[in-house]
Amino acid sequence: MPFQENSRQNPRMGFEIRKKGSFESTKRFVEQMKEIQKETKAALTKAQEDIRKYADRHRSEAVEYKVRDLVLLSTKDLKWQMIGR
Repeated sequence: MPFQENSRQNPRMGFEIRKKGSFESTKRFVEQMKEIQKETKAALTKAQEDIRKYADRHRSEAVEYKVRDLVLLSTKDLKWQMIGR
């Protein structure tokens, strides 16, 4: 554990189990962690959907070209080398 190696102590999580060996407190801790995990997953899923929605606002369907279709190509960004000059 990186935290233990750096600080030579266990990290404090804020919801440590008070009674060691108590089955009920361990069960509550596990349930609490499952609930936190469920809420976090729901929040991340919603954030992912929002990001996808905003990213897709200006996207359009890609044009499908067939063999022998005529297309215009831009040479604006091509570097030309003149031979013989």
